[in-house]
Amino acid sequence: MLFPRRLLAATLSCAIAATGFAAKRAKPTRPDDATALSSATAYKGAIILDAATGNTLFEDRADEVSPPASMTKLMTFAVLQDKLASGAITLATPVRVTPADAAMGGTQVYLDPRETFPVEELVYAMMIQSANDAAHALARVAAGSVDAFVELMNAKARELGMTHTTFRTPHGLPPSSRKLADGDLTTPRDYALLSRYLLLKTDVTKYTSIRTRAFGAGVRAQPIAMTNHNHLLGKVDGVDGLKTGFTNGASFCIAVTAQRNGRRIIVVTMGSPDSKTRDIKVADLIERGFAALPANAVAFPPTAPGASLPVSSASSPITPAPLPAGQNPPAAPADASPTIKFSIPKK
Repeated sequence: MLFPRRLLAATLSCAIAATGFAAKRAKPTRPDDATALSSATAYKGAIILDAATGNTLFEDRADEVSPPASMTKLMTFAVLQDKLASGAITLATPVRVTPADAAMGGTQVYLDPRETFPVEELVYAMMIQSANDAAHALARVAAGSVDAFVELMNAKARELGMTHTTFRTPHGLPPSSRKLADGDLTTPRDYALLSRYLLLKTDVTKYTSIRTRAFGAGVRAQPIAMTNHNHLLGKVDGVDGLKTGFTNGASFCIAVTAQRNGRRIIVVTMGSPDSKTRDIKVADLIERGFAALPANAVAFPPTAPGASLPVSSASSPITPAPLPAGQNPPAAPADASPTIKFSIPKK
């Protein structure tokens, strides 16, 4: 499956939206090291996990603290799942929009105080459109107030071992002070732990795998067409989530997951300078992650007794160091799915 070289001169997001991949599949490969983007400038921090075991397959400045931007909504989703499990709310619970919800700004579905939506409709808006107004409304209804919900987010972070994470919002918008220290903060390692938890314990990919969906059908005369901000969906083999993020302070972030032949990996990068750089580098890291899995890698979800319970942050003995220029990674297992061949254009 070859990615057309002529379209890579444009941004990755535009290129993959404009064309499909050729039908013929190529052998698993990764970008040529001579032209691959430098990790020093492609992101501020990155990590790859084996989702089944929690083992670290690769890390580079994985404990660098920075804002997660709209990736914050993954923790909002996690706390909502706890509320759903407890019976405090259901997917059908009606949510009456308030002026505070409608005033959130940023990416939104333009909620109006005259509207009422079920919880699940707002979850779709939060996870596909990355709607800040939907996240605010869900947090308010689920916990009685946004402040109470944020307390639950931080409690959940402590429960999962996210030791370098602090949440102050359910949506990831920057603080009014514009000081990074006053906003949401986390690390790639912490967000990989959260991503693994969601994959093991929730139906998160039910929402994050959707590329387009209408919001407000049956409520609005003209529903809004939502498009997922994760442009790797449907373009990189096996990708079905999870969440992107961007603010000026955070730059471009993503927590992404892909599954091939029963094996699943998680890639988190934070602080990329633009979406093109982020997406090309993450596609590279996905290939590196699957290549680093041992031939006898545990299937996902784990089948061993108790394997799904602990969420490990420990590095694995198979963790590869960053490869020297000109050296290719180990060959992928023989049964690995064919993957996309990228050719990164020279500047």
